[in-house]
Amino acid sequence: MQTKILKAKTLIEALPYIQQFSGQTIVIKYGGSLMTNEELKPSFAQDIALLTCIGITPIVVHGGGKEISKWMNKVGKESRFVDGLRVTDSETMELTEMVLSGKINSEIVAHINHAGAKAVGLSGKDANLFQARKLDSTSDLGWVGTIDMVDANLLTTLCRQGYVPVISSVAPGQHAGETYNLNADHVAEAIARGTAALKLIYLTDVDGLLINQKLVHRLTLDAAEALLSHPDVQGGMKPKLASAISTVRGGVGSVHMINGGIQHAVLLEIFTDTGIGTMITLDTGEVR
Repeated sequence: MQTKILKAKTLIEALPYIQQFSGQTIVIKYGGSLMTNEELKPSFAQDIALLTCIGITPIVVHGGGKEISKWMNKVGKESRFVDGLRVTDSETMELTEMVLSGKINSEIVAHINHAGAKAVGLSGKDANLFQARKLDSTSDLGWVGTIDMVDANLLTTLCRQGYVPVISSVAPGQHAGETYNLNADHVAEAIARGTAALKLIYLTDVDGLLINQKLVHRLTLDAAEALLSHPDVQGGMKPKLASAISTVRGGVGSVHMINGGIQHAVLLEIFTDTGIGTMITLDTGEVR
C-alpha cells in the first residue's frame, strides 16, 4: 500500500507541470551514454511517448561522434580531431552522413514508434530544414560547418500532425552538393530558438553543473555567466554552459543539463519539484 501511495504522490507532484507545459515545445538533445546503452534507449522512447500523450511537443536532435569513430575504424580510416572537432574530408563526411542520418536516426525513430508515438527521421537536407556554411577555423577541418539558418515550417507542420521529429546534425551548404557535419548541441540550440521552444534539454554523461563537488540545481543568467570563469567549469561543460546562456538569451524559456544515464531522466527533470540536473533560466521563479 505504501508503494501505491508514493506512486500517487509522484503523479500529484507532476500535475502542475503537466498543466503548465501542455501545448509547449521541448527540444531534447539526445547524447551521452544513452546512445550506446541498450537498456536506456527504450526508457527514453517511453519518455517521448508520454510527453506526446499529455500534449507536449517533443523534438529530438542527435549527433553520434562515438558511433562515427567506430565505423571509421571498421573501414580502416583514422579519426583526427583538432580542438575537439573531427577533421571531415569528403570520405569521412559520406560515412558520417550514413551513420547519423541512416543508422542512428532510424534506430531512435524505431524506438519511439515502438513506444507508441509517431516519429519521423530528418536531417537539415529535408525541405532545407537548416542550412550550414563552412566553420571558420585556423585549421582546415574540411566539411565541418556551423548552422546558418533554420526554417521551422516543416517542423511546425509535422508537430501539428502529431509527429515527433528526430533530427540528425547533417546539413546542406549554400551550394549544390555541399554537405556539412555540425555540432549537434548547436543544432539543438538553433532548433529550440527557431521553434520558440519552452525548454532545451541536454542529455549528457554528467549529473549537471558541479561547483565545489555539489550539483547546482538552478541558475539565473547572471549567475551562469559568472560561473563561466569558475575553475570547476572546464572541458566540455564550458561550451555547453555558454551555449545554454546564449539559448536563454535567444528566447528559450530554460535550458537543462541532465544525466541521460538515469532511466526516465527527461520525466524526472521536468515533472518533479527539484529535478535531477541543472536548469538555467531567466528567472529563478520559473517552474521546472
